[in-house]
Amino acid sequence: MNKSKVAFCNLQNSCSESVRISIFVVLAALLSIHATPAQAQGRIDCASLNSKILHRSVRYCVMLPPSYESSKGTKYPVLYFLHGLGENEQTLLRSGGWGLIEDLRQQDKVGDFLMVAPEGRGSFFIDAAGTGDRYEKFFLSEFLPYVETHFRIIRDRRHRGVTGLSMGGFGALRFAFAHPEVFASVSAQSPALITETPQQVNADLRDAGPLARVLGNAFGNPVDVAHWNANNPLNLAQRNRIALKTEAIYFNCGEQDEFGFAEGASKLHKQLTAMGLLHEFHLYPGSHDAEYFLSHLHETMEFHWKAFTTKR
Repeated sequence: MNKSKVAFCNLQNSCSESVRISIFVVLAALLSIHATPAQAQGRIDCASLNSKILHRSVRYCVMLPPSYESSKGTKYPVLYFLHGLGENEQTLLRSGGWGLIEDLRQQDKVGDFLMVAPEGRGSFFIDAAGTGDRYEKFFLSEFLPYVETHFRIIRDRRHRGVTGLSMGGFGALRFAFAHPEVFASVSAQSPALITETPQQVNADLRDAGPLARVLGNAFGNPVDVAHWNANNPLNLAQRNRIALKTEAIYFNCGEQDEFGFAEGASKLHKQLTAMGLLHEFHLYPGSHDAEYFLSHLHETMEFHWKAFTTKR
């Protein structure tokens, strides 16, 4: 595994509770950036929420824009970020993604909004099969209401988006397609869209070792066919095709994605096109690693900012 992939998939350092991290420290530690005139910078708050639904503490980070402290009466759009498998709520911080977002803001390519990144473990951000974690229920019933009452967020659909990477890309598409009344915009980079049938996945899992455990925790092992189909973003898009006509949709994937997710992304693109649903989709040169993610992060952020500021 190359270095970029290790950095992308195995950032397991835990987040200390109630930590406020200066974005200046983030930039200095993670990025080599040419000197620019001093400008107001945002901050990152990381803390934990004790979940009654999950029966455990869930870590999260909130990335606040520079004006948050000075404009006490202002409320902001919010973008929820869902991390990839093996990652955690600090993905944007540790990868340097937050610094790139700060650059976009200082270049006036995006305005001020909050980004919120919860810890999702290997949940695929769904309610697990059987008696497993009810992550979707936690996110919608506990986490989202908590965040949007404790931070100054515009609490309406138009100003709420969700984005994700790999496993989190699957989760973002699934959330948005299952709940179009909650999110007005969705994006996904290298979403973990598996084109195999549940029966084919079960055959693959017999010798998959750790992969079987990961998928099994979310979908059952053997895979619960009904549960798999009910959580498939392609099926959800078909079910909610009318409501999704007012949702802004963007996703991309690397042509050399070693997990085969380019095939799943292309299949979703073809389906949305056949359904007459407007969306933006790109296949770019690249694989499933941090370099690919960071090189296209600006498109994701600019897409959501446009969605926040455009009526549909």
